[in-house]
Formats: sequence, structure tokens, C-alpha cells
Amino acid sequence: MSTGPHILVVDDHQDIRDLLRRHLQQHSYRVTLAADAQQARRIIADNKISLVVLDIMMPGEDGLSLCRHLRETSAIPIILLTALREETDRVIGLEMGADDYLCKPFGPRELIARIKTVLRRVNSVPPSEELPSSKLRFERWVLDTDHRELTDDSDVIVPLSSAEYALLSVFLSRPKRVLSRDQLLDLSQGRETKALDRSIDNQVSRLRHKIERDPKTPLLITTVWGDGYRFSVEVEHL
Repeated sequence: MSTGPHILVVDDHQDIRDLLRRHLQQHSYRVTLAADAQQARRIIADNKISLVVLDIMMPGEDGLSLCRHLRETSAIPIILLTALREETDRVIGLEMGADDYLCKPFGPRELIARIKTVLRRVNSVPPSEELPSSKLRFERWVLDTDHRELTDDSDVIVPLSSAEYALLSVFLSRPKRVLSRDQLLDLSQGRETKALDRSIDNQVSRLRHKIERDPKTPLLITTVWGDGYRFSVEVEHL
């Protein structure tokens, strides 16, 4: 049995599940298959899953509902599988915290490249000279970089996706500095992702909804019109 990252493929089409299992196993991934969201929930509860490949259109509970559940309860990376016509669902999925998406039909090699990129992002850590402390306090929050946990002043842990964690780390390591969208892409994702500027706007919006008291009037991550974004409060190293 492979000892590589454990990938959960959730799709109601058996031919797609079997195809992806073959290709992923050829690249030394451990693979578990689920035909629906209910089965996926059981698998995730009983296993340490490295990444979920999740189809949006499924009978019963759809992929967006499962995506929302996963993001509320964990930081497991998620790659959505969508049909070309489902642009609205793709945007909703990203806003819910999915890390990437792939449009059907797609080649297995492209999916494997996306999986490698997302897992590399998850496993990367900010340079030690930028975040020398394992705990960073800002406003009413504390980010524990050793455990990748964001905690509020009531000791409630707020789950972050890998993309949200990376973006927040960039902001905390460069407070009061204006960062352009290109800089945020380079620092949080790497240019190999070939992401669009709009993806950073979506990620900033998701992060604001988690850390701002009023996301419609943000005080922590402020917009500098024409230039980018700035983390506008002090960061304390504990």
C-alpha cells in the first residue's frame, strides 16, 4: 500500500472514480473513493485525509454542501470538479473555501498537477525570519503557526483553508505594507498556480468574513484602491 498523501475522490460516477484511482495510484498516492457526500463524511471521520477531490453535481447532498461542511470543521484542502456551465457554482465553491477547481472534461495529468500544487502550498511554511514566533496576536485573534490554528478571544478555533492560512500568514508577516495582487499571488501561492487576480480578491473576501467584525467595513484587511491590500493593525509576537 502506498504511503503517499491520502486522496479522497468523491464523485457519483463510478467510471470517473475508477479512472482517477488508477492514475493517482500510479503517482504513489493513497486513494479512497466515495460515491456520495454521506459516504465521504464517514470516510473523513475515520481517516486522515490529505486532500479531497469533490464533484459539485451529485444526487442527494451536493458537493457545495459538503464543501461548506468540510471548511467549517477542518482545513482539509479541497479541489472541486465542475461542469463548464457551472461558473456560479465554481465561484460559490471558492468563496466557501475550496482551494482550486477543475472543469470537466479534464485530463488526469492536469488534476495530478493541481493536487501537487495544492499540497505543496499546504506543506509550505512561512520563512522563519518573517514569522519568528509560533504565536501571533492581532486585534482579538491569535494565530498559532505551529498548529495552523486561528483562535479568537473566547478561545474558539476558527478553521482556515490552506489558501486562507497562507494569505493570512503573508499579511501578518508584512503588517502596514501595501501588497499588490501580484505580490499576494507570489507570496501566498507561487506563480506556478497561474491564478487570476480575481482569485486573490475572492480569498481576501473569504478571509475577511472570518476575521473582521464587519466584513462589509473591514478594518484589518483594508483595500488600497488601485494598489492592492494592506493589513492595517499591529501584529504582536507572543
